[in-house]
Amino acid sequence: MPEKSLQEMQREVDAYISQYKEGYFSPLAMLARMSEEVGELAREVNHQFGPKPKKAGEADNSIELELGDILFITICFANSLGIDLTEAHNAVMRKFQTRDADRWTKKDTEQG
Repeated sequence: MPEKSLQEMQREVDAYISQYKEGYFSPLAMLARMSEEVGELAREVNHQFGPKPKKAGEADNSIELELGDILFITICFANSLGIDLTEAHNAVMRKFQTRDADRWTKKDTEQG
């Protein structure tokens, strides 16, 4: 499957949601949904990397699918508020590149 830009993903999600009369949920409902999805991701991470194994017969979800669910609801949230996620990403990266420029130990760029 070809790569998609954030803008393409936002348009794709909008086209999907726009086919329904209900449209986007309210911001509060989307925040609740996002919290639910993050909880499901936490459960999967705990099963895979933590001390809590899955129960017999428990659904076999994956971290990848849970991250996909979080991405979908994030895009819905942004679309409903008219937020361009590419611009939001660029602003966040500028913040990290300036505020946190010397916060972490950088890897050596010299090879040899």
